[in-house]
Amino acid sequence: MTRALATWISRCVALALLASSLLSGCAMVTVSSQGPEQYIAMRRGDILSTGRLSAATRDTLNIAALDENTCQREPLDCINKISTVGGLNTDRRLSSLAELSLQMAITHTPVNATEWSDAQFDLWLRTLRFAYAFLFLSERTAGERAFEDRQTQVRDYYNYAVQELARALFLRGALDTGARTGEPGTQQIAGWAIHLDLSHVRLPTGVREPREVIPASRLSFGGIRSIYRRDGLGAELVAVMNGPPPEESADAGGQAGSDAGASSQGARRPRPATSYFSEMPSPNVTALIWFSQGTLEQVLASHDVVLSVYDPYREESVERHGQTVPLSADFSAGYGIWLARSGFAGQSLRTLFGRARGIDAPRIYMMQPFDPNRRIILMLHGLASSPEAWVNVANDIQGDEVLRRHFQVWQVYYPTNAPILVNVARIRRATQQTLAHFDPDGTAPASHGMVLIGHSMGGVIARLLVSSSGDALWATFKDSYVPEGTDIDPEDERLNRLLNFTPMPQVERAIFIAAPHRGTPFASNRLSRWAANLVRLPLALLNEIEEMMRTATTIETQGQTFHVPNSIEQLRETDPLIRATSQLPISPQACFHSIIARRRETGPLEDSNDGVVPYRSAHLAGAQSEKVIVAGHSVQETPQAILEIRRILHEDIAQIEESGEVCGKAGLAK
Repeated sequence: MTRALATWISRCVALALLASSLLSGCAMVTVSSQGPEQYIAMRRGDILSTGRLSAATRDTLNIAALDENTCQREPLDCINKISTVGGLNTDRRLSSLAELSLQMAITHTPVNATEWSDAQFDLWLRTLRFAYAFLFLSERTAGERAFEDRQTQVRDYYNYAVQELARALFLRGALDTGARTGEPGTQQIAGWAIHLDLSHVRLPTGVREPREVIPASRLSFGGIRSIYRRDGLGAELVAVMNGPPPEESADAGGQAGSDAGASSQGARRPRPATSYFSEMPSPNVTALIWFSQGTLEQVLASHDVVLSVYDPYREESVERHGQTVPLSADFSAGYGIWLARSGFAGQSLRTLFGRARGIDAPRIYMMQPFDPNRRIILMLHGLASSPEAWVNVANDIQGDEVLRRHFQVWQVYYPTNAPILVNVARIRRATQQTLAHFDPDGTAPASHGMVLIGHSMGGVIARLLVSSSGDALWATFKDSYVPEGTDIDPEDERLNRLLNFTPMPQVERAIFIAAPHRGTPFASNRLSRWAANLVRLPLALLNEIEEMMRTATTIETQGQTFHVPNSIEQLRETDPLIRATSQLPISPQACFHSIIARRRETGPLEDSNDGVVPYRSAHLAGAQSEKVIVAGHSVQETPQAILEIRRILHEDIAQIEESGEVCGKAGLAK
């Protein structure tokens, strides 16, 4: 066969194959393999995660003979066609409409826009309506689709639309009416009626409306090891509240030995009754937008919605259209914002050294709105510290579902320059008055079974809150703090409150962490003595003590014959007060535990220390448990310490549920 003939034959074969292909109309199919990185993207990638429509919605466009690029340019035409085209089941139609509508809403709404037009509100509300219809009114229930990726996608479309709408409504001022009056308000926007329902959430005392509404999903924190969430329906938000008026945010006041409302200077007016506590100024809330009960057709035609705000600590699920669905929640974001904006770090040091803008008296910070049915964990920080010392402890407790169900966290912020007994008296008073404010009759579970957790000097204070002084401190005071021959009035009420106390009846358990119960040699070294000389007590406190000593003793206070020791001085091993308090008996009605740190793993335990507190000072005989952790003095920050705290709390819950009794103390059953 010649070369020319072979060429002619091959051309004929090629033409025949081409003609056959054209006549048959068959497409050429090829196959390729995909790696593991495509596994999730192919099944779950969508407009929110990749910025491109999901594979499921692209399939819907193909079925409806629509082009994806054309739909991006003219999305409304695609939405209208998919709404009416045949060959689509309800689930596929609604889920695709929700994603296409979301794409259009995102495209037409600038990120972080401070003001929305009516047209933008309409786009987001339409997205919400399609997603809501899919979740509650399509062919199958949410439970029947529980394992489907598509349901997770559409739930996210709904949650994201609620998040953006709630923020935009706040910026528009639509939340103010209901917040101020406690009554649901209604806004008319773009032909939609939007009703506000705040019946499921309580604003902090004295607060009328939020200052900010921040989506939790937009926040990222440093210093918090874990972010605790609950998956479910709804937008996770932080409602940052306006603070109380300046006169209400003043220090708790209250004299060292008198009631909180009294003043050391007669000219000063009494402080407000609620000045000893603050509720979380940035609570976590969850928002839902829902349509009234009705058929699918009624919902798709509706322009009437309700925006409901929930407290995720109290509400775990909601009922909608005969279905029970979990309520989404973020339990860390509000706490993180509060700490990040608190300024505690600088303020605690200013307080220690008596600088301006410090604090003068203890204040209770409640990590969630008061819940009468949850017991209280009261946390006390150490010297030169603040609630920031508990950042991961409190966060992990609130993130533990079982602990969250049984406990609410209160943190004490107190001036660590003040004498220890002054802080003991004031913290006791602030705690009891806060309880009395919310539970005047003292009958709620929150008023019983309290757990104290104290670190360092806070541990010393916690121990004294569960101890009995008897007459021991009177004798120490007379022998060590006043000149020989001074007469003292044992009936003086203010002095008696400092020196004669009994265990707080609300407390049933205490955890002492790196606590120098018998003092520490660190407080006597050159650096600490230098620091102690820099510590300045508040003038108001000095005036209170001077007045008290003038009326209770024969000391000539104006001659400066009486020295008021500061906290660092009182933590010395040789201090008479620390020696006396270390011998006071702990109430048999309170269980107690010790968490102790040692810097080095080797060597005799009795000779170890954490760099500040020696083991011999932190150890207490009779503890139900003692956990020794290789760490420095800030051991409360370690995962091992937090795990031990959680173990103790879980054990506490189990004991009460099994017998209703802890350490011989009955009556705490659920």
